Amino acid sequence: MPKTRTKPSCSPKDACAVVIAAGQGTRMRSDLPKIVHPLGGLPMVGHVLEVCRRLGVKRTLVVIGYRAERVREVLAAYPVEFVLQEDQRGTAHAVLQTEASLRGFEGDVLVLNGDVPLLSDALVQRLLTTHAESRAVATAVTTRLADPSGYGRVLRDRRGGFRGIVEEVEATSAERRVKEINAGIYCFSAPRLFEALHQVRPSAVKGELYLPEVLAILLKEKGRIATVLADDAREVLGINTRAELAEAYGVLRRRVVDRLMEAGVTCLDPATTHVSALATVGRDTTLYPQVQIEGATRIGDGCTVHAGSRIRDSQLGNGVTVLDGCVILEAEIADECIIGPYAHLRPGNKLRRKVKIGNFVEVKKSVVGEGSKVPHLTYVGDSTLGERVNVGAGTITCNYDGFGKHQTIIEDGAFIGSNSCLVAPVRIGRGAYVAAGSTITQEVAPDALAFGRAQQVNKEGRAAVIRAEKAKR
Repeated sequence: MPKTRTKPSCSPKDACAVVIAAGQGTRMRSDLPKIVHPLGGLPMVGHVLEVCRRLGVKRTLVVIGYRAERVREVLAAYPVEFVLQEDQRGTAHAVLQTEASLRGFEGDVLVLNGDVPLLSDALVQRLLTTHAESRAVATAVTTRLADPSGYGRVLRDRRGGFRGIVEEVEATSAERRVKEINAGIYCFSAPRLFEALHQVRPSAVKGELYLPEVLAILLKEKGRIATVLADDAREVLGINTRAELAEAYGVLRRRVVDRLMEAGVTCLDPATTHVSALATVGRDTTLYPQVQIEGATRIGDGCTVHAGSRIRDSQLGNGVTVLDGCVILEAEIADECIIGPYAHLRPGNKLRRKVKIGNFVEVKKSVVGEGSKVPHLTYVGDSTLGERVNVGAGTITCNYDGFGKHQTIIEDGAFIGSNSCLVAPVRIGRGAYVAAGSTITQEVAPDALAFGRAQQVNKEGRAAVIRAEKAKR
């Protein structure tokens, strides 16, 4: 009985990733390393690291160099290992710095660039699968460009087999007409990779060590080289300028919006809807034009976010309505709340079920109990409001005395009249009433009625006298 041939493994769990992220990116005209520039809620390189995370690669090594400490800070939350390339001497030199970290590793090494934020999981999985199934020592990603100027051309034999990469400065006129280019994304057999890296010689032009030379070395050693064609060139092209960064953001933004609509979210104007790659939005939620959902925001089912609102790093429950022009930052909002229009929720707020925060209300670092209402023109800061509290228009909690912040506590069922000042620290008892226009500096007992204003005085006929006097002038 013939033996069954075992299919090669293509699991990302058998591979390590090396992400090259050591350069400055001088064309960005920035003091920041190129790969930490923000893009769609993540640093640019974060999109590449997310691909590695989602695919579950065994280890991810990030080669850093320019402003290495800044890169470490930005990527501190990622489960990666940093490898320092003190002198940036080319891509082959960058990968060679990982040799000590990967000593003894016999699997496959993915080599990715940190400036390709449009890279997809599917393309990397194809790369791994092709590499395993073709039993190659190296597999390279290629793509085709209408204008391949500036890129190394992929050369093939008459049967279409890979026979090398030629840089543009060294290409013949016929070779320059080739549209297929090297994308700089690879999968290597680890032992063969590091053997070949030690044989790479500096380029005659810049004196740097370039990774495509490894392919030429492996070919001379009769190693099998496979290729994977990226049908969408945008996936593999690096970001080098601010203009290219903006173009990449446009692609990422539309990808996220399309994914949301496929999952049951209504985006009334996809062209002006901006949602972070880290955000989640529940089904039957409607996003109006000019909405911005930033950071790791989570929005539940059946919510409505109206035009011009911005929500960052917040959690919204089900059935929440955010009216026009609201700013919501680092807030927790429970089911069926209504916010706005033009409300500002600063960081640290927790709103319980069916809370209403109305027009031109600012709330900061406060807890607002179930069913409570702060309808309009009010500031609530460093406060705890119980259930079914009503706060009248123009009320402010005076939480800062020039030296420190103090707490205001308003217990269940209390009613605060319009244009009141609650001078913290202060407590308004359960079911208490505060008369409109009051300045409250002392505790109000439960069910008490508090007046904190001067006694009204009426002077009969005085208004007519004043008008007469003014008329004589």
